[in-house]
Amino acid sequence: MNRARAGRSLKPAVWPDSAKCAVALSFDSDHDTFELRDGGKSISGLSQGHFGPRQGVPRIRKLLADKAIPATFFVPAVTALHYPDEQRALIAEGHEIGLHGWIHERNTLLDEMTEQDLQYRAADTLERITGVRPVGIRTPSWDFSENTLKITAEMGLLYDSSLMADVDCYELLLDGTPSGVIELPVEWIRDDAAYLIMDRWGSLRPQIAPHDILKIFMQEFDAAYEEGGLFQLTMHPDIIGHRSRL
Repeated sequence: MNRARAGRSLKPAVWPDSAKCAVALSFDSDHDTFELRDGGKSISGLSQGHFGPRQGVPRIRKLLADKAIPATFFVPAVTALHYPDEQRALIAEGHEIGLHGWIHERNTLLDEMTEQDLQYRAADTLERITGVRPVGIRTPSWDFSENTLKITAEMGLLYDSSLMADVDCYELLLDGTPSGVIELPVEWIRDDAAYLIMDRWGSLRPQIAPHDILKIFMQEFDAAYEEGGLFQLTMHPDIIGHRSRL
């Protein structure tokens, strides 16, 4: 349990510019990697992944530009290799590109050397394509191995956004010692995929209408506003980027 635990809270007493709370919008640009990760060859599955760069990201970029909102896009390295212009455009528009694995791999299925190699290689790839080295990471599927924090700290990354011990930021402890890595916590309650993803071969089907999901997100925001805390959303261009949802 002590491989990565919540340490001291980093919730500020006062937000910059006397803001009541903070809002963090993030998008996981999984794109084709969701199919490719497992060696999938489904043309239908790949076409679904192609919706993200073809429709989802352009719609999201326009909305963010219209509202003058900077956001973070967590990008697998393979996504960046397939769609390099997309990543360069996001950087040019003032958004952040964060690490999101090599090909959306599952870290708990990897040995330490493989996980380390993929994480460093992913950072090098994103830096080469965008000209900016990532300072934060969100592990694919929030899958966090016993080695992930050690590797993240060794890389000198400033933050992780994969864990769920709090609603506000906190410092991560590695084997009981402060790691210097800040956790920007996530939660399935504030993730579009938890409500809207569909398993085409199984029985899982979305059962919640977009306006009901919006109500949940708004209630989460209202509570963060009342507490003077953080409201963070995790979204996916191929999921939230559809017309009826965005």
